Amino acid sequence: MAAIRIVIADDHPVVRDGIRAMLCSQGDFDVVGEAANTEEALLVVARKQPDLLLTDLRMPGGGVELIREVRVRFPNTHIVVLSTFSSSDDVRSAIEAGAHGYLLKDLGRAELADGIRAVAAGQTRLAQAASASLIRAMQASHEGLAPREREILSMVADGLTNRQIARKLLISEATVKTHLQHLYSKLDVRDRASAVASGYKLGLLPGGSEAGDGI
Repeated sequence: MAAIRIVIADDHPVVRDGIRAMLCSQGDFDVVGEAANTEEALLVVARKQPDLLLTDLRMPGGGVELIREVRVRFPNTHIVVLSTFSSSDDVRSAIEAGAHGYLLKDLGRAELADGIRAVAAGQTRLAQAASASLIRAMQASHEGLAPREREILSMVADGLTNRQIARKLLISEATVKTHLQHLYSKLDVRDRASAVASGYKLGLLPGGSEAGDGI
């Protein structure tokens, strides 16, 4: 069986070295090129026509943009994101752009290698943490936040502070913070700005994706 020809895209040379060493130790992988940014990656993929592109998501030029370009220009190249981050926003963006897999850099050698082989064989593979965060975000979208959580999210989107929200709803600031922590958990975010961005993306706020789709 021919080796799986791989291009690695990551802006950290030490990371690329480590990934290349791991892949080359497997016997059925052939690293045919490397790149440190989106522009370089597109040039290397065009020149080498690999079976699979293994790319970071957050790198110069944008990993999402790279995924979109490769899917359009090189449809026979499978794409696996290898990232440190597993937030629902990152995973969703990568999958929607066309990635076939989303794996994490803290995976063990065998699990990472198996994931790459699966994608090269035409399967889809998500790391457990990435899959879990995406499922939580989807559940928040389909099941909806609690009415009070939606109300507070809307006020946060309008720029109100915790104190202003508390006064408006006639509740304590501590209660506002508790509601915020609950919706942060459901949306898999860590701060107000990310919660608002996720709310729009999931259609939980007016003008979000659900409104745009006419749902």
